Amino acid sequence: MGELNTAELLVHCLENEGVQYVFGLPGEENLAVLKALSNSSIQFITTRHEQGAAFMADVYGRLTGKAGVCLSTLGPGATNLITGVADANLDGAPLVAITGQVGTDRMHIESHQYLDLVAMFEPVTKWNAQIVRPSITPEIVRKAFKRAQTEKPGAVHIDLPENIAAMPVVGEPLRKDKQEKSYASYQGLNEAAATISRANNPLILVGNGAIRAHAGSVLTEFATRLHIPVTNTFMGKGVIPYTHPLALWTTGLQQRDYITCAFEQTDLVIAVGYDLIEYSPKKWNPDGKIPIIHINATPAEIDSSYIPIVEVVGDISDSLMEILHRADRQSKPTPHACELRADIRADYEQYANDDGFPVKPQKLIYDLRQVMGPDDIVISDVGAHKMWIARHYHCDRPNTCLISNGFAAMGIAIPGALAAKLVYPDRKVVAATGDGGFMMNCQELETALRVGTPFVTIVFNDGGYGLIEWKQQNHYGESAFIKFTNPDFVKFAESMGLKGYRIESAADLIPTLKEALAQDVPAVIDCPVDYSENIRFSQKSGGLNCII
Repeated sequence: MGELNTAELLVHCLENEGVQYVFGLPGEENLAVLKALSNSSIQFITTRHEQGAAFMADVYGRLTGKAGVCLSTLGPGATNLITGVADANLDGAPLVAITGQVGTDRMHIESHQYLDLVAMFEPVTKWNAQIVRPSITPEIVRKAFKRAQTEKPGAVHIDLPENIAAMPVVGEPLRKDKQEKSYASYQGLNEAAATISRANNPLILVGNGAIRAHAGSVLTEFATRLHIPVTNTFMGKGVIPYTHPLALWTTGLQQRDYITCAFEQTDLVIAVGYDLIEYSPKKWNPDGKIPIIHINATPAEIDSSYIPIVEVVGDISDSLMEILHRADRQSKPTPHACELRADIRADYEQYANDDGFPVKPQKLIYDLRQVMGPDDIVISDVGAHKMWIARHYHCDRPNTCLISNGFAAMGIAIPGALAAKLVYPDRKVVAATGDGGFMMNCQELETALRVGTPFVTIVFNDGGYGLIEWKQQNHYGESAFIKFTNPDFVKFAESMGLKGYRIESAADLIPTLKEALAQDVPAVIDCPVDYSENIRFSQKSGGLNCII
């Protein structure tokens, strides 16, 4: 490739990794990288805040399986990245963060905006390093992408001092090595099959690892042929179609719900691609007495409530098929599992014609589901609405409802929706957010307009931090410090050149959603929401009894 500077070699390495987009902000200490990007095939997307850039890379990585890339300058630019980087790391989304840095000749003294970024990013990444010599750049970049994308995926960080970035270097990107699948041992497969065959009332708990492994169709066949009901975590939505007669929909609300009955009556949980960070086993197995089979690409984490009797570690799809071929299970699912599904569905359907105003969250989500197609994508922010989306927005296919439930950072929905629209420009994309989360990264709606990614943002408007109010009411019977005022969200949208809508009755929901989704610019829908439903649900769940 001849003589380049380090920044140019870095960008060639990014091109070699198949990078399409870099999300970030320009800064003084990343000038050389920005110049190199301007002459590359990579599209640099200038965001309005580094946190937004990191969330875009986060969701891009989660949807594609390829590391999303974000870029910042040093100091405050780099610290602004950290929330999104941490979110990707705990949610298992591949991400590469690149930060500018002072020159190595300034690190031994007090220097403007200088922080030890390698030390700062270490707790929120799988691996990170500083490029200290131009010649090691190809190794650093290849290792970064390999570590980010290897199961369990996560975030990595590359720090590039400005004097190193400008230094001449001769080099070229490293060849990408092919990652071979790993397969489970025959012993583990045989033990799992024998245990499943003996179980009277097994339950499959499926998590995001099964989606990352593209194991949805095999998991559905496995459950169908062995007659085992399935529940998914917040991050496992769509791994089995919600219309499937064995689908018991979502678990993880941290309150008693219909699915609690399934856990209380099971004699075996088959955890497939389940990560403890998605939903603590102490919530569904508090005494550690439920036998567990762990089927995943990586060994089980240590937890007193999650001690598997069998571990099947290897490619998830292959493991499921091998167990299916070995298992001898003729019994049908228990009548209780069928009754449970009927109860869950009846609870969902009862809001179909609800005309209350402000709108009940269940009604808003029910109507959203009617408008969205099976491949369309909802990105949920974090707040009270997230719990309702987890419970009531059901999916036919994986990665069509994205919820952050590892780090669970507010502010992800709008930048995440932008990334989703870049990956799937022909799909409808909706960012579902509370008014609190909306105000954290609403500036990225200007980015969305500028780069041509029209999606709809629905604001669940209650004038406060509704999830914390819900928790406070459950704990203390009263709430404090959670109320605030909002701008006029319709005028806010219109001031940016977007479309703005306000819901004034439950009947407005479907026609407004359809009109907003048909726009060629981003749209914002302000929907007043009745969160008194939160307390009603808590009271109802507290009285839920499972008949054994």
